[in-house]
Amino acid sequence: MTKKNEKIWTGNVRDAALTILMAVEKQQAYSNLLLHQTIEKYDIEPKDRALLTELTYGTLQHKMTLDYYLKPFIKGKLDDWVRQLLRLSLYQIHYLSRIPDHAAVNEAVNIAKRRGHKGISGVVNGILRSILREGVSSTESIVDDVERLSIETSHPLWMVKRFISEYGFETTKKMLEENNEPPVTTLRVNLFKRTVEQVMHLMTQEGYVVAQSEVIPECIYLFNGQAAKTTAFQKGFVTIQDESSMIPAYALQPEPGMIVLDMCSAPGGKTTHIAEKMKNTGKLVAMDIHQHKLKLVKENAERLGFSFIETVEKDGRKASELFPEQTFDRILVDAPCSGLGVMKRKPDIKYTKNEKDFDSLKPIQLKLLDEAYKLLKPNGLMVYSTCTVDKEENEGTAKLFLENHPDMQLKSFPDVVKNIKQQEEDGMLQLFPQDLRSDGFFVAVFQKQS
Repeated sequence: MTKKNEKIWTGNVRDAALTILMAVEKQQAYSNLLLHQTIEKYDIEPKDRALLTELTYGTLQHKMTLDYYLKPFIKGKLDDWVRQLLRLSLYQIHYLSRIPDHAAVNEAVNIAKRRGHKGISGVVNGILRSILREGVSSTESIVDDVERLSIETSHPLWMVKRFISEYGFETTKKMLEENNEPPVTTLRVNLFKRTVEQVMHLMTQEGYVVAQSEVIPECIYLFNGQAAKTTAFQKGFVTIQDESSMIPAYALQPEPGMIVLDMCSAPGGKTTHIAEKMKNTGKLVAMDIHQHKLKLVKENAERLGFSFIETVEKDGRKASELFPEQTFDRILVDAPCSGLGVMKRKPDIKYTKNEKDFDSLKPIQLKLLDEAYKLLKPNGLMVYSTCTVDKEENEGTAKLFLENHPDMQLKSFPDVVKNIKQQEEDGMLQLFPQDLRSDGFFVAVFQKQS
């Protein structure tokens, strides 16, 4: 790759999007991190920022569909960056009505000239203009329903088959379609400092468009601007957190004066939510295996005004080396997982995961739960949560844990959680992306019998 290809910001949004897409594909870099770094480093204007985000995520979200559309028009081998450029350009032509077709084609040709040579720009121009003339192939020609769903929603076939076997075709279809919708920014109001009404009034006065969730009382939706730039964020009145990930703190039911452990705490969204419900009194231990991630927990706690959180660098699977048995009233195990619930925010996950990943995750999840069991007081509550929608990781792990610990029982959720969705089984909630238009999430509540 030439130095020219390595430029990430030339003032050209499509050029920057192409560079990010190439890094995601080649280096398996995280698209959300690269986008954030690019926007912050080059202080990109809001208008360009929105387009850069849309082009990057949109092209990633629809990658398999775009490849299906491109296939009949490509003859011979193309360099990876040229294929990415064609995907990026076709995404604009096919999915974005506000960008004129000729503008998308001209930009693609100019980028091809800058990054390659005249011959490549001619190929790019020829392919895109052929698509404009002839149109793309209909997915209706794909006979198999499952394969068609895979291509139409751009999710790997193995993943689609797995979800259908777990939840059926219709639920899976809704979930995969929702994964390709743009995510809404959600903020959690820090009730330790301000009320929801006060925060919404402040943000509205500053020109932000906000609305309160009908499900989680302290959750508000932000429809414009950058959350981190708001006065409310900078003064610690809000924190950025997905609505579905606010459920674990409710399920845990922490109270002021309790001794509580958040076993896998970074970056601290759930930790500080627990702290808010404890009103900054008692003892709250935020544990994580990575020191650099604990720094984020500390920064979040400081900004939000919580002084009683104690951070501990430790692998949760060895937590009992630090604390006596039956130390904690409440324990949250927000376990490492496949992350298949957050594909709306991190579309590259669709293409980097494989079925072998599940084999390595379950032993980790069970070991964390076993350690938490040792440290939980009789009558204490323990919450197991993940940001995945995989049934085996979620319900399968929870049921196996219960089999191994007969004195642990599923506990009913508090009313706020019950209002979200009718549980099929008390104590376990599988939230799909389409339920709240948020991340897919799983929460199980256990109580240790005295």
